[in-house]
Amino acid sequence: MQSIKYFRFLFILCLTGICFFGRERIWESMQRFFALRIDSPREEDSAFDEKDGEILDTEETETGGEGDLLPDTVEGPLDSMEEGPLHWEYTTVEEDYFDDALFIGDSRTVGLMEYSGLKEHADFYASTGLTVYKLFGAEIVPVEGSKDNISIEEALTEKQFSKIYLMVGINEMGTGTVDSFVAEYEKVVAHLQELQPDAIIYIQAIIRVSAERSAKGDYIHNEGINARNEGLSLLADDQKIFYLDVNPLICDEEGGLIQDYTFDGVHLKAKYIAIWKDFLMEHAVKFSE
Repeated sequence: MQSIKYFRFLFILCLTGICFFGRERIWESMQRFFALRIDSPREEDSAFDEKDGEILDTEETETGGEGDLLPDTVEGPLDSMEEGPLHWEYTTVEEDYFDDALFIGDSRTVGLMEYSGLKEHADFYASTGLTVYKLFGAEIVPVEGSKDNISIEEALTEKQFSKIYLMVGINEMGTGTVDSFVAEYEKVVAHLQELQPDAIIYIQAIIRVSAERSAKGDYIHNEGINARNEGLSLLADDQKIFYLDVNPLICDEEGGLIQDYTFDGVHLKAKYIAIWKDFLMEHAVKFSE
């Protein structure tokens, strides 16, 4: 009986102490206890270093501490894709450089084909009157062993080239505007890249006409040629597309085709085709690391 009274006395004393001295502290201790049981990190939630077999602190991993799983520099797919611009320079080549080359153009390119000697090396898809607007549909490519011709587009699907030289524009002088011409030219270059993805494309400036021919007052004049050439030069990216301008070598101080070099004010005489050919041979793109 006395034992019961004794324990009852202790129980009342504890309740009194809790009420007056430690109620808030005891409650906070209980909260911390249960919070620790709920929020403490589990082993599978920690970063694990498979190499060293150590569990790394999550915060240390994110901030780049010792043993960090995320190094400062990681080489990945994006790094390999983001290559810098290619380094290149012009170099002089022999005629065999053109063994895998294609020339596309109008009557001026026909002259190059007939009088340069490059026909023994390169392919020529050229004809009088060819324009940028109907280039791919022009059926001017002869079929070997047949009297038939196929279109330039069809021919480009059958054979791949490493270099493509393009010069058209003199026949388009009376059609459209400078902007519409350059826009169509850009489409042609883009389609050439689709059909010939491994080819370097050389955009050749339109050869100017003589000052006398330019002064006739019709749609063929050097002012218009210069404006178109300026637009064409902007299409070059100096990676797969390059712009070549032979005009400084064949034009006089006034900017017109040297009169003695032409028989009609538009086309080069046969013996001066060599200047154009030599220019191309001295301006072959060579890439370097």
